[in-house]
Amino acid sequence: MKNDKLITAPLQCALITIGITCFNARSTIARAIKSALDQDWPNIEIIVVDDCSTDDSVANIEPLIAGRTDIELIRHAKNAGPAAARNTILAQAKGEFIAFFDDDDISLLNRVSNQVSLLQDYEQRQDARLIACYASGRRRYDGGYELELPAIGSQGETAPHGTEVADYLLLYRRRADRFYGTGTPTCSLMARKSTFDDIGGFDSALRRVEDADFAIRLALRGGHFIGTREPLFVQYSTNSDDKSPEKNLTSEQRIVEKHRDYLDKIGSYYYAWHWPKLRYWHFKRKYLNFTWELINLFARYPIATSRHFWATGPQRLLHEKRIRERRSE
Repeated sequence: MKNDKLITAPLQCALITIGITCFNARSTIARAIKSALDQDWPNIEIIVVDDCSTDDSVANIEPLIAGRTDIELIRHAKNAGPAAARNTILAQAKGEFIAFFDDDDISLLNRVSNQVSLLQDYEQRQDARLIACYASGRRRYDGGYELELPAIGSQGETAPHGTEVADYLLLYRRRADRFYGTGTPTCSLMARKSTFDDIGGFDSALRRVEDADFAIRLALRGGHFIGTREPLFVQYSTNSDDKSPEKNLTSEQRIVEKHRDYLDKIGSYYYAWHWPKLRYWHFKRKYLNFTWELINLFARYPIATSRHFWATGPQRLLHEKRIRERRSE
């Protein structure tokens, strides 16, 4: 039997909440909000949460929302991080569906309508309840270099679902007949509000990779991960204190600890804990430490380490080379 109570035909124009978190984005927040206002879906509300910015972000937001009833600004009294800001949006959202936009991205005007159509179609075809729908996009770097960001589940006959997605996010285990794209970034995510409620929102203790943690918890509940084929947003690469290698490592290892019971069950806790240290040593350019960590992992998990390293290492180096080349032009 289909989940009839979850199906809403597009013509009924369900209310969709667009959530935008903002922190020190004075030069980009206006374009992000404008791309939300320009969406071709006729029934939206927009919630902007400023996470205690110390620049002129709020001053740039207020003229855009003055006199409007379809957009709300909420200001945090202290900086609590992106996960907490997104939870504020979830708590205030009235929409049947919630889509997240980032404060420095631009979403195409048909992003929301494409995602909700795809999500509803998947519900009807697959009799699925817990679904995360991601938009494909492009990431733009200084110098004009662009990287395609195909969404998870945007190719192939069967969308990734269940524990296989947790294995991918925690261990980079990939099934040959699944398409994992560029992972599970919240900046391209849409899901039913009921899905966010069922999974428990975002972990506010995490300053980084809270999007992966949400997806892991959804996967362990049997969730499905689908994506649009069409690129529907442009992401601008930026740096901030929250994107430091140290904070990334701490957050990634905290996720591993959260899911230790599952990882112990499949005999992969040690691997999941130590692999993020490879990325850390690489970004810190501590190549002796990197080599030692790699040898250590290879001695314990020779097949998994070899597959993971050769699937990601050369791509990473090529990507960084292209960024350097475009910056030097």
